[in-house]
Order: sequence, then structure tokens, then C-alpha cells
Amino acid sequence: MRRLRRRSSILAIACLMISVVTAAYAFGSSPEAGTSRRVLGPGSVTVTLQVERSRFEPARLVVRQHSTVTFRIVNHDPIGHELIVGGDEVHARHEAGTHGQHGAVPGEVSVAPGETATTTYDFHTPGVLVYACHLPGHFAYGMAGEVVVRAARHPSSSTAK
Repeated sequence: MRRLRRRSSILAIACLMISVVTAAYAFGSSPEAGTSRRVLGPGSVTVTLQVERSRFEPARLVVRQHSTVTFRIVNHDPIGHELIVGGDEVHARHEAGTHGQHGAVPGEVSVAPGETATTTYDFHTPGVLVYACHLPGHFAYGMAGEVVVRAARHPSSSTAK
């Protein structure tokens, strides 16, 4: 019973932290600060995320629906990091878990100090997804970013008569 309460508390804290990080990015000082300025996709694109001082740069990406993004993570820090992409449930699981290494799951990769790693993730549903590092204390420190997924443009359905 105690373990169940502890897990529930950890999940509640993780969800609260995700909400706070998402709100901080949504209401940041400048809409372009730390943001990739162009809308990427649809289709296959590669994005390079620089990691320095336990921060992702850019901290915000905008992609079109039905984009496959290959994340190239360059870790300039003297410590390891990870990149986890997904919805609230993914981040709650990783924040509460003890996952040491990643790489076999799309959108999850570990990056050693001074190294570069890649992972690929498909964005099909419009909305906002978070990418973050869940190594102990990193997410709480603010090591997170967001991907805004915009609906795909559809050609005009008007026909000339």
C-alpha cells in the first residue's frame, strides 16, 4: 500500500513538473528565444540539438504533422544526458524510472559526455510534445524543450466551373 502511494505521489509530481515546464515555454519572454524559426516538414527532416550547461538548444521546434524528425544530439557537457521525446505518460514513466541507457525505442537515446547520438521520432498528431532529459535532477533543473506539431496544410478543395 505504501509503495502504491509513493508511486502515485511520484507520478503526480512528474505530471506537475511537465505542466510547469510546458507553461514556462509557452509563456516565455520571447516567442523566438531558443526556437527553430522555421516550420519543418512534412516528411523527413534532421534537427541538431546542442546540449550545453544541461540545456537543449533550440528549446522549441515547430514541425508539420506527418514529419519524421531525426534528432542529432551533440553533448558538449562533461556529463552524460539523454533525450526522451513523448507525451505526459512517457515523461512520467521516465521521471519515476531508473532507465540507464536508451537507443532501442524511437525518440529515446543516451548521449555520453562529448559525444553525438541520434534518434528518430514520427510526429503525426497536432499538438505539443516535450523532449527532456530524465537523468537524476536534470528535468527538475529545466533540461527540456518542446515540439509544436502543426496540422498539415491541405490543398484548396475549390474547383473551377
